[in-house]
Amino acid sequence: MAPLLTIYRDSGGWLQSSHAAKLPDDVIWIDLLNPSDDEKALVERHTGLRVPSKEALSEIESTSRLIFDHGVIYLSTPLVAQGDTADYYLSPAGFILSSRLLITVRFAELSIFSVVAAKVRADESIRSGAGVFTTLMEALVDRGADVLERLAEDLNRISKSVFRGKAGKARHTARSTAALRHALTAIGTIGDRSSQARDVFLGVDRIVPFVVGLKPDWIIPEFEHRLAAITKDVASLNAYEEHLSNKVQFLLDAVLGYITIEQNDLFKILTIVSVVGIPPTLMAGVWGMNFKSMPELNWVWGYPFAWAIIVLSAVIPVIWFKWRGWF
Repeated sequence: MAPLLTIYRDSGGWLQSSHAAKLPDDVIWIDLLNPSDDEKALVERHTGLRVPSKEALSEIESTSRLIFDHGVIYLSTPLVAQGDTADYYLSPAGFILSSRLLITVRFAELSIFSVVAAKVRADESIRSGAGVFTTLMEALVDRGADVLERLAEDLNRISKSVFRGKAGKARHTARSTAALRHALTAIGTIGDRSSQARDVFLGVDRIVPFVVGLKPDWIIPEFEHRLAAITKDVASLNAYEEHLSNKVQFLLDAVLGYITIEQNDLFKILTIVSVVGIPPTLMAGVWGMNFKSMPELNWVWGYPFAWAIIVLSAVIPVIWFKWRGWF
C-alpha cells in the first residue's frame, strides 16, 4: 500500500483535503495512511508532535496506549481492516490529540475515516481536533454495533439450521457430516470476528474514559457529553458481545456433539454388521470342512437345512439388537 498524507483544514468555513509537501496553518486533522519516513518527518517538523511507529502502536500495555505528555494525548487501539471481506484482520491505529489538531496514524484502509470526513464536511460544529476525534469514536462504535448485529443474525440462522433444520438430520451420512462441518466453520468464523470486535471495543473503552478523565479545557462540554455517551454504549456492546461469545461456544459444543453422535452411529452400525456376520461365518466354516463322518453330508435336506441355520443365525442377532433398541 502506497503511503498517503491527507490534510484536512478549516478554511473559509469549508473543510478541504490535499496531499501536500507542506502543512497549512488552519489544519484540524492530519490523516497518515502507512506513512513514509519523509511524511512523518514533515508532520513532526510542522506540528512539533511525535508520530509513533507501527511497532509502538502495536504495544498492548496500557502505559503504551494511553499517554499524556505536555498537553498532548497519545492513544492507540487495534481496528478491524477489510471487515467486509474474508481477509479481515486487526491493524493498529494511533490518535494524537492536541488543542490545535488531531493526527491519526493507520496502516490499512478503513472506511470509517471516509465516513467521518464526509460528516465533518457537512457539519461545521465538529470542525476541530476534538470534534473529529469524538466523531471518529462514535463512528467506531456505530460500526462495531452494526457488525455485532450482523453476526447475531448469522448466528441465529446457523442455530436454526442446526437445531431445526437439516444440518444434523440428513439421511445420507456424508451429506450430514458435510453440513455439520460447514456449520462448524461458520460458527468459528463468527467467533473470530466477534473476538476482533471485542478487541476494538476494549481499545475504545480504554482511550475514551482516559480522554474524558483528563478534562482538557479545549474539549468543549458537548464533546465531553458525547464521549461519556460513547463509554456507556461500549459497555452495553461489550455485554452483548459476551452474550454472542457464549452463544458461539454453545453452538460449537452442540455441533461437535452432533458430529460425535454421527460417529457413534457409524461405529454402532459397523459393530452390528460385524456381530451379525459372525454366526453365519461360523456355520459356513463348520459345514465347509471335508470330514467323512459328517452326518449332514448324507442328509437329503442337508443343504437347505444348512442354509436355514445360516440365515437364522444372522436374523437372531438382528432381532436381538432391534429389541435392545440399537437401531
